Amino acid sequence: MDSNSVSPLPPLEAPLAMLDSEKTPPGTPNGIEMPPPPDEKRYEEDPDNAWNCCSWCEYLLIVILSTILLVGVLVLTLFWVMFYRDGFAWSESPKQQFNLHPILMIAGFVTLSGFSILIYRLCRCVKHIYVKLIHMFFHAIAIPCIALGFLSVFDSHEALQKVNFYSLHSWLGFVTMGMFVLQFVIGFFSFLVMLCCENKTYSCRSAMVPIHASLGLANFWLAIATSVTGLIEKERETVAETNVSAENKLIEHYITSAIGITLIFIGIIVTFAVRRSNAPASAKVYVTERI
Repeated sequence: MDSNSVSPLPPLEAPLAMLDSEKTPPGTPNGIEMPPPPDEKRYEEDPDNAWNCCSWCEYLLIVILSTILLVGVLVLTLFWVMFYRDGFAWSESPKQQFNLHPILMIAGFVTLSGFSILIYRLCRCVKHIYVKLIHMFFHAIAIPCIALGFLSVFDSHEALQKVNFYSLHSWLGFVTMGMFVLQFVIGFFSFLVMLCCENKTYSCRSAMVPIHASLGLANFWLAIATSVTGLIEKERETVAETNVSAENKLIEHYITSAIGITLIFIGIIVTFAVRRSNAPASAKVYVTERI
């Protein structure tokens, strides 16, 4: 073949050169690594954290039973005061004014505070900030109930010329009110006001959570103990009354005993709900390919 003729076959180096060029994407300089592509968000079910039938039954049992007890103890106290303690009044009747004290104190310290604790612990169906606001709202409603309950018994004792703060019940109530106000103020500033600087105050708020929860549960039990001692004190006064029939005294004894037992059961179930695992949330985990 003539040396000046053109060969129809390409040189052998051409395929190798093409292969080398294919290794580097177009527009990417050799030797420079580009950042990895963003992860594709994908969620998968987490079977380890998923709730089974027993967990759901336990959760529903706690919610239903605690609601019945918290409302029931208030209704039972109202029944006792209305039908066996002659109802309510204010300064015109000191004895009937005193009847506001057990109603308002149980409503504030037990019913409203109990719902506040349970909602914060068991409610996971809305955003956490809304749960905080509901938690604070129930405690805020409890404050006027407690204040009016304290004023009613104080004015009643002054009108009847009874000594204030002489019994174990009265001093327990004083300590309980002080702890309640302190808890409310600390919780308001620590978990709501500090959210204005959320990132900077995160460590402080995280450290305050177990302290606030433990003191709140202790204050709830202290309120129950105060209520029980108040029932015992009132029962002793009822025994000494001469204008009450023996039959009514016996019925009142059963009612006050039922109120006291209900209060103890409320303390047990609220403690159980607080110390158990979290309420059911979405059993999904975020999956990524990146290590």
